Amino acid sequence: MPITVVVGLPDLAVREARDRVKSALKNAGFTFPNGRVTVNLAPARRRKDGSAFDLSIALGVAAATGVIPPDRLRGIAALGELSLAGKTRPVRGALAAAEALRRAGARRLIITRASAREAALAGGPLEVIPVDGLDDAVDLVNGKLEIEPVPVDAEAALQGPDPSDAQGEVLDMADVHGNIAAKRALIVAAAGGHDLLFVGPPGSGKTMLARRLPAILPPLRLDEALEITKIHGIVGVLPSGGIVRRRPFRAPHHTTTYVGLVGGGSNGPRPGEVSMAHRGVLFLDELPEFNLRALEALREPLESRKIAVGRAWGSVELPADFQLVAAMNPCPCGFRNDPRRACRCGERELARYSSKISGPLLDRIDIQVFVPPVDPAELLGRAGPRRGAARTMDSAHGPAALLSGITSAEAAAQILEARRRQRSRAAGSPARDFLNARIPSRALETVCSLDPDAHEVLREAATNLTLSARGIAKTKRVARTLADLGGRDRVTADDLSEALLLRRLDQPTPATA
Repeated sequence: MPITVVVGLPDLAVREARDRVKSALKNAGFTFPNGRVTVNLAPARRRKDGSAFDLSIALGVAAATGVIPPDRLRGIAALGELSLAGKTRPVRGALAAAEALRRAGARRLIITRASAREAALAGGPLEVIPVDGLDDAVDLVNGKLEIEPVPVDAEAALQGPDPSDAQGEVLDMADVHGNIAAKRALIVAAAGGHDLLFVGPPGSGKTMLARRLPAILPPLRLDEALEITKIHGIVGVLPSGGIVRRRPFRAPHHTTTYVGLVGGGSNGPRPGEVSMAHRGVLFLDELPEFNLRALEALREPLESRKIAVGRAWGSVELPADFQLVAAMNPCPCGFRNDPRRACRCGERELARYSSKISGPLLDRIDIQVFVPPVDPAELLGRAGPRRGAARTMDSAHGPAALLSGITSAEAAAQILEARRRQRSRAAGSPARDFLNARIPSRALETVCSLDPDAHEVLREAATNLTLSARGIAKTKRVARTLADLGGRDRVTADDLSEALLLRRLDQPTPATA
């Protein structure tokens, strides 16, 4: 009896390939075997999902029926979904698949035209050949059709114009009035890659500041862009051009599920928000409203910068090197410590609200600042320096009030210089990540060298503020960033004092150390 069977742990989309392939072959002018056809997807122990197998299955059937000499398929890989009419459709994860095929020794990759530019970013000896339909793929393999490989210069693609520049609002730090201390904290976090928590009443500017962080971060390196492109390609959210040109800014809603935040799923290792924010920013607004189990799952990636996801189908390790920025109200009503409005929350409500954020999770956040409500005079333009008046980031060598009018371009230039010092300091080190927030514990004493006064400040603070070992290490890393912003080789007592203030939530944070 005529029947087509797909074996090798296929999911529903792969099992449905038998109908798509059969229709595509007939509509492309070829015949489908009138008998039993078995498609074996090896290895059988690994689950197969998605529609990218359609084109390779169709070429295999064509070879089995004599349309293509089997030896002509040697060294050739094929990826693409087929429509019933025999046309090719885009696939997810083209770059990740192309890199794996290149390592496996494939010489040519036949792929749908819509996914060809992404796959070509894999580079190397692998030729990426775009096709529009099954008939083109068959003629190409048989030598009846010549198609030029897709030429892609990854560096040029990264530096090319971003279509999203013509859309959306340009976010500038100068548009945020007041809150000099919060701006200072944001720039320190950007300079050293530190995680950041804003706590303040509604309308104090927490979200506005967080959304301006990507504009002051350094541009992507090519290796970072390719890492992000692979992840976004697997999810299927790549921009036009096939490469991610900007650092991701992911802001999931607080109703996001555990799986949506950390990744996984019942069908396979789908990246979650923590992986989608890789090499970028994960912004969690209204932090206490998130699922408690999901928040606790952030502990591992905040330390190791990767996340291990285990499900019934197996386990996988996903990248999760993101910069966490979170925002929350100080209490359920939002007006605790607000000088203009009284807090209506009782002790029991405050205790219940604060218990939603565990101590271990808070201890992993480098910078924690209180954002007070903005002075109405600032909003009405009757106070503060003019836009663009800022010229310094170092509270030890210039008035911090100048931060009130700092633009994103000025802040980005100072952050770039601070990161240049970090990269120069890490030159020759086997560690790939040079950011101060990632300094290994064994290197802290060398990299974060304290002068005697700074050492005494830290010793007293560790006793009086009951800092944990992790809290001491994170304070030293933040102090190292403050020294880099000030152009100093050694961490001073002023740097360490300001770093300690950037971890105090029991009182509004001063603008200077």
